[in-house]
Amino acid sequence: MGTIRVVCGVIFNEGRILLCRRKPEKSLGGYWEFPGGKIEVGETEEESLYRELQEELGIRVEIERYFKSVVHDYDGFTIELIAYICRSGQSVCVLTDHDEYQWVDKSELLNWKLAPADVPIANELCFMEQKMREG
Repeated sequence: MGTIRVVCGVIFNEGRILLCRRKPEKSLGGYWEFPGGKIEVGETEEESLYRELQEELGIRVEIERYFKSVVHDYDGFTIELIAYICRSGQSVCVLTDHDEYQWVDKSELLNWKLAPADVPIANELCFMEQKMREG
């Protein structure tokens, strides 16, 4: 099986970042993640991200920039997780693929039970936050 390409949004609203918890019956159930989904044939990364966030959360975003890509080997499959920095004026989500969501401070990201592929993205965000504080 080839690598599954997945796009996700690091979505900011009033200084906080959106995390969503995967439903218990899904693969990686109970883990928190930056929301997004699989890139479909014929879609750009950005088109896929807009579509997935609208379908899964009922949320509209402004994509600001590409952030980071992570390749992670799970048991039986590999994903390439492509993260974009986004902004949204919406703070309320309508959940379909997740059972909970939280807006969290960047400094608290690593306190959450994140899906393994999402951890390097959270690490980079926390590292950037620390560097900004140090000046």
